[in-house]
This record gives sequence, structure tokens and C-alpha cells, in this order.
Amino acid sequence: MDHNSKPDKETRNEWNNNPDNWIWGLFYFNPKDNRLFPPKKIKELGWTINFANPNSVFVVIVVIAILLITGEYVKS
Repeated sequence: MDHNSKPDKETRNEWNNNPDNWIWGLFYFNPKDNRLFPPKKIKELGWTINFANPNSVFVVIVVIAILLITGEYVKS
């Protein structure tokens, strides 16, 4: 599959169901999947972050920064 082509639904489901793509069963890590927010193992629970995507580190840092900043305003 070409890196720029979008995988079909069957391939995405295979990736999601493959235990090798889940670290400790909690963290999704699949370099073949270019989605930043794939669904969780149990799709009804929402989405998770694909930690193999280079942008995921940026998203995690931004979320932590927002939580820290808003936490400081709540304290004062």
C-alpha cells in the first residue's frame, strides 16, 4: 500500500484488532497507520492517540500544557 493512499475499512479494522499494535493493551502504536486519532479497541469508548505518528507528541504536550495552565487559574 502506498504511504499516501488511505487504507480501506478492513485494513483499519485489522490494525485496530492486532494486539501487536497496542502497547500494554492501552497505547496504540502503528507506524503504518497515519491517523492521529484512531478508534479505541472498544470503538464505543471513543478515540485514542496513535503514538507512532510524529504529531502525537506535539498533541500530548499541548494537552498537558493546557491542563497545567488551566489548573493554575483554578487554584488562584
